[in-house]
Amino acid sequence: MAVKTLLTIQDYAAMEEPGGVRYELSGGELIVSPSSSYVHNRIRDKLNFRLQSFVEQHRLGIVTCETDLQLATDTVRRPDVAFIQAGRLQGVDLEQSPLPVAPDLAFEIVSKNDRADDLMVKVEQYLHAGAQAVWLLYPKIHLAHRYARGKLAPEVRDAAAGQNLEEPETLPGFSVPLSDIIG
Repeated sequence: MAVKTLLTIQDYAAMEEPGGVRYELSGGELIVSPSSSYVHNRIRDKLNFRLQSFVEQHRLGIVTCETDLQLATDTVRRPDVAFIQAGRLQGVDLEQSPLPVAPDLAFEIVSKNDRADDLMVKVEQYLHAGAQAVWLLYPKIHLAHRYARGKLAPEVRDAAAGQNLEEPETLPGFSVPLSDIIG
């Protein structure tokens, strides 16, 4: 029987990523993923730009891309894009890695290497840590699944049908056509 070696946050923070891979920590287990594709990064950058512009204009907090966020004592996730409200950042050293704060909103761009069960573990970890919503963006099929705290099923939005990416409770006034991001 094989024995898994579990890592601490300190072990994780001390690691250096070799080129071509990305690390995350899930329940102490090291998760290794390949680097992102151009299409993935383009979508991430478009979303980041729109969200960052809105958040900075309204002084709502910070938007970050692929930053290590500590969700639990043994879990670090690196959302493609994340929003953290200003009030939750008081006393947080933004030079620290991983940041000891969960996002209010997390956005993950689904690629061909992502497995459905792994994505659902991530969604649950974000929500359990305090995220208000988690968005999974599916560029190939032009859909987005929005998971919210306390709701069992995702809300599905369709870029081809002209639906928007919006979070009226967390980001009042922010609304972007999904087709602008994943269309």
